[in-house]
This record gives sequence, C-alpha cells and structure tokens, in this order.
Amino acid sequence: MTAEELKTNVEKALDEIRPFLQSDGGDIKLLSIEDDKIVNVQLLGACVGCSVNQMTLKSGVEMTIKKYAPQIEKVVNVEA
Repeated sequence: MTAEELKTNVEKALDEIRPFLQSDGGDIKLLSIEDDKIVNVQLLGACVGCSVNQMTLKSGVEMTIKKYAPQIEKVVNVEA
C-alpha cells in the first residue's frame, strides 16, 4: 500500500467514525501518519475535554482505522 493509499484509507475510517463524534459536539482531524504505523490525530470540539476521549480513541477510532489499514499499530491524539 502506497503512502497515498494509506492516507486515503485512514481518511475513510475517520469519515466512518466522524458522525458519531459530531453527534456529541466533537470532531477529529488527521494530522500525520508516521512510518506507515502511527496515526496522529487531533480531537476537536467537545471531544477535547471529554472524560472518555481515550476510550473513544482506542475503542472507536483506532479499531476503525485498523479495519481500513491493518498495518497501523496505534493512534495518538496530539493536543493543540
């Protein structure tokens, strides 16, 4: 999978989970992909101060991204 294909697949995954985040007043933005293994995202809106955002990141975002791009090892929230 090329870097461009990987980015496209990660964006597809984020598009799948975005409506759930937006329904709670939040959102997510792809910042970068490191070494084709680590996805850096930024949680936005209500997700920033949410007490369950780490659970959302692992259970929702990371799981969905791995469905589209199995080589991804982890997803990291980069705070602004």
